[in-house]
Amino acid sequence: MEYKWTVLSNTTIGVLMATIDGTIVLISLPAIFRGIDINPLANGSFEYLLWLLFGYSIVTATLLVTFGRISDMLGRVRLYNMGFAIFTVGSLLAAFTPSQGNLGAIELIVFRIVQGVGAAFLWANSAAIVTDAFPPNERAQALGINMVAALAGSLLGIIMGGVLAVFNWRYIFLVSVPVGIFGTAWSYLRLKEIVAVRKHQKLDYWGNLAFAAGLILILVGVTYGLLPYGSSDMGWGNPWVVGSLLGGLACLVIFPFIEMKVEDPMFHLDLFKSQAFSAGNFAGLLASIGRGGVQLMLIILLQGIWLPLHGYSYESTPFWSGIYITPMLLGFVIMGPLSGRIADRRGARSLATMGMVMTAATFIMLSFLPYDFSFPVFAVIIFVMGLGGGMFAAPNTAAIMNASPPEQRGAASGMRATLQNVGQTASLAIFFSIVLVALAASLPGAIASALAAAGVPGLAAYFQNLPPTSALFAAFLGINPMQSVLAATGAASSIPASTYSTLTGKVFFPTAIAPAFMAALRLTFYIGAGLSLAAAVASALRGRKYVHGEEHIPPPARAPGEETGAVAAKP
Repeated sequence: MEYKWTVLSNTTIGVLMATIDGTIVLISLPAIFRGIDINPLANGSFEYLLWLLFGYSIVTATLLVTFGRISDMLGRVRLYNMGFAIFTVGSLLAAFTPSQGNLGAIELIVFRIVQGVGAAFLWANSAAIVTDAFPPNERAQALGINMVAALAGSLLGIIMGGVLAVFNWRYIFLVSVPVGIFGTAWSYLRLKEIVAVRKHQKLDYWGNLAFAAGLILILVGVTYGLLPYGSSDMGWGNPWVVGSLLGGLACLVIFPFIEMKVEDPMFHLDLFKSQAFSAGNFAGLLASIGRGGVQLMLIILLQGIWLPLHGYSYESTPFWSGIYITPMLLGFVIMGPLSGRIADRRGARSLATMGMVMTAATFIMLSFLPYDFSFPVFAVIIFVMGLGGGMFAAPNTAAIMNASPPEQRGAASGMRATLQNVGQTASLAIFFSIVLVALAASLPGAIASALAAAGVPGLAAYFQNLPPTSALFAAFLGINPMQSVLAATGAASSIPASTYSTLTGKVFFPTAIAPAFMAALRLTFYIGAGLSLAAAVASALRGRKYVHGEEHIPPPARAPGEETGAVAAKP
C-alpha cells in the first residue's frame, strides 16, 4: 500500500475511535448510572452527568494547541502514536471502573479525562500528518475522508451506545480497546516522520500555561453555568462562574502578548497574517458555534417529545433518536469526500461558502416544523444540513492546513481543532441556556394546566419547583419525568390508577412541554442560521486558493472558471 493511504487509513481509524467515544456516553448514561448505582435525578448527580458529558471535550480542547506545538518539536508521528496508546489505556480503565456510587462516578470521570488526553494527541496530529503525506492537489479529499470519519464517529457513538448499553455498560468503553491496540501497533510499525523535527527549541511554559488556564476556566465556567444556583434554575449568576469566565478571558487576553515576547512561542501568531488561515479558522469557529449544539437539541426533541408521541417507550428513545438522526450523517458522508475532491482543483472559497449558506437555510426550515412533524420532511432537512456541513468542513480544513508552513502544521492543526471544540462547547451552553430559561418560565404553568385538564389540579404543587434541567435530562436519559416525580413525592399512591396511567403515558408530558420547548428551540435555530451566514461571509473573505510555499510557482493551466493560485499573505 502506498504510504499516503496507510496514513489516511490509520488516522481515519484514530479520528473515528476518538469521536465515537466522544458521544457514546450520550445514549449510555442511564445504563452507566444504573451500573455504578447512582440515581441520575438525585441532588448532585447532575454535576456528574455534566462532567461525563463535557469533561472529555474540555480536556481535549484545552490540550490541542499545546500538544500540536510539542509534536512540531518532538515529532508528530511519535506523539500521535502515544495518543493511540494513552486512549487505549483510558478505555481499559473506564471499562473496569472498580467502585460504585459517587466514588465510581469520580473514577469514571478521571478515566474519561485520560481518554481525552489520548484523543487530544490524535486530534492535534491527524490533520497535520495527512497534510504531510498528501500533495496539495489531493489534501482536501483526504481530509474530507477524515472529516467524514469524525461525523460518522459522533453518530455511530450514539447508535453503538444504545446497542451496547442493553448488554452491559462496561462494553461501552471496552469496545474501543481492541481497536486501540490494533491502531497503536499499526501506527508504531508503519507511520514515519516526513517533516524534520524542530530540535533545540524551548518549550513556551508561560504561553502554554496562559492558554490552557484560559480555556479551562472558560469551559468549566460554561459547564457550571448550566447548574442550578441558589433559587435560580441556572448558575450564570454564581460568583464562581462569573469569576471563572472573567479569569479565563483575562488569561486569553494575556496569551498573545506572551507569544510576541518569547523566543520560541507556543503558537506563531504570524500565521493569522495569512488571509486563508485566519478567515478559515474564524469561519470554522462561527460554524461550530452555530451547528455544535444542534445535534444534541434535535436528539432532545426526538427523545422528549416526538418519539414518545409516536409510540416509543422512554427507555427506548435514546437508541431510536440515534437512528432517526442518521440522514444528517448520510448527507455528510456523501458530500465530504466529494467537496474535498472539488476543492483540490478549485479551492475552498466557493464550496465552503455555499455549504454555510445551505446550513443557514436548513436552520430556517427547521424553525417552521411543528413538534409533531412529518419524519420524511425532517429527514430531508437534516440530510441537506449534512450536505452543507460536508461541503464546508473538508475544503475549510484543507485551506487552513495548506496555508500552514510544514514545520508549524502540528500547532496549526491544534489551533483549528481547538477553535472547533471550543465553538461546540459554547454552542451547547448557549442553546441549553436558551431552552432552560424558556422552560423555567413556562414549564410549571404548562404542567399545571395539563394537570387541571386531566382532573387532578391538586398535583400541580408537586411540580412547582421542578427544575427544567431535571425534566429535560430525565427525558434525555430515557426516564419518564412524570413517573419519576410522582414516585419521588409519593403522589402516585393518592391518585386513581387510570389517572396515573394517563399522567405517565407517552402523550401527557410531551404535549405539556412541547409549546415552550419549541418556542425556545426556534430561537436557537434562528441563532444557528445567523452564525452560519456569518461563517459564510468569513469563508467568502478567505481569498483565492493558497498553498504555503507555492507563492512563486507558476500555476498550471486551469479550466475556465477555476480559481487561480493567487498570492496570499505569507505567514
